[in-house]
Amino acid sequence: MTKKELRAAMRKQTLGMTPAERAEASRRIFGRAGRLEAFGAARTVGLFCSLSDEPDTAEALVQWGAVKRIVVPRVEGDVMRFYEYDPQTLRPGAFGIAEPGPAAQLCGPSEIDLMIVPGTAFTASGVRCGRGRGYYDKYLSQPGVKAVKVGVCFACQLIGELPAEPHDVAMDYVITD
Repeated sequence: MTKKELRAAMRKQTLGMTPAERAEASRRIFGRAGRLEAFGAARTVGLFCSLSDEPDTAEALVQWGAVKRIVVPRVEGDVMRFYEYDPQTLRPGAFGIAEPGPAAQLCGPSEIDLMIVPGTAFTASGVRCGRGRGYYDKYLSQPGVKAVKVGVCFACQLIGELPAEPHDVAMDYVITD
């Protein structure tokens, strides 16, 4: 299966979940992530504003935002940067994803202690297949990035093996429901 075919198959499976199944699976995923020792030690957590085929981050953004500094990505051309999370300033950005507005405070890559990373598929060993544009791989390979990398996905997105390319950044943990 090509990466394009894999992405289509995974999207079909995740979009086939009922809203109740997705909500419960998302609660389990982010509950597990929140119990990681690395989460407890983190001051700044990179999270994402989810799309309909990803684990829903809405509850985690609120809950974690009460106890941690949360930063979320904004796509700017062919690069991604992380900014302070403020739900009042989010606006539709690249690819229809909610992003911080223009006045948001930039967060440097070295400030993020824990990065929660979405993907279309993962292996248990941390190999990740993203959406194909390489934003997370580029971001996580920057000098100064020290974040613990946690891939999050639904159980159906955890597969036996994926082709890894030299530029792919592996996850330190992969968490499913």
